[in-house]
Amino acid sequence: MRNKSISFWIFLSPCIIALFLVLILPLGMGVYYSFTNWNGQVINDFVGWNNYKNLLKDHQFLYSLWFTAKFSIVSVIGINVIGLAFAVLVTQKLGKLNTIFRTIFFIPNLIGGIILGFIWQFIFLKAFESLADLTGFEFLRGWLSTTETGFWGIVVLFIWQMSGYIMVIYIAFLNNIPGELVEAAAIDGATPWQTFWKIKFPMLAPAFTVSLFLTLSNAFKLYDQNMALTAGGPFSSTEMVAMNIYNTAFKVQQMGYAQAKAIIFLIIISIISVTQIYLTRRREMNL
Repeated sequence: MRNKSISFWIFLSPCIIALFLVLILPLGMGVYYSFTNWNGQVINDFVGWNNYKNLLKDHQFLYSLWFTAKFSIVSVIGINVIGLAFAVLVTQKLGKLNTIFRTIFFIPNLIGGIILGFIWQFIFLKAFESLADLTGFEFLRGWLSTTETGFWGIVVLFIWQMSGYIMVIYIAFLNNIPGELVEAAAIDGATPWQTFWKIKFPMLAPAFTVSLFLTLSNAFKLYDQNMALTAGGPFSSTEMVAMNIYNTAFKVQQMGYAQAKAIIFLIIISIISVTQIYLTRRREMNL
């Protein structure tokens, strides 16, 4: 038994060391630096809770929190609705079209965030302008030049990228639904719509737990698409929390203050994620 215990810890130790170096140690250092005025090079003073107190008076940070929360709610709903619709479509008996549709829907997820941002920037600024010239639709002009259109531009980009990835999760769960239940519903005279809502949809509860967690966490920490598409403009009105933290750390060299923002942001994301998982798991148990 002792030899087995030693072998266990020998094989586990690389994972523990990696976890400590990559996660626990940086987190601990980040918490420490958040109580200092570290500028990236030296620490002049230990300022205690001052960085955290200043967050309450930082209107741009509070605005970026609100903007990120609004973006996350809209994009999470959109991604899951569209991803589920894609999954339902490609699980129908469409022959070779199933493979074609799956490939088309999933390809955007393979494109890097920075590249994707610049692609959609070209679409919004150049392609939309050309369409406006051809059609006379003035609402196509000036995209990304206002807060509202900038917000919806980021939402469209993120939904377009993530829907295909979430589709794969829903496909896996739809394929695991027992065919006997669907056949029994058809024999009883249920329409395809009734079969989906009464049988398939309730059985997708575990898929909702996974998909909501992934989309929520990715929406809150979005940075690269935000930077490439709008760079937080105009006038920082589309600046999300991750970009606000980055700008604080590397543009104005307030590393300690940026660490305090990051710690608060981590706590907020953790609370939201744990709450979401608890509520969706609880719903699974009640089905």
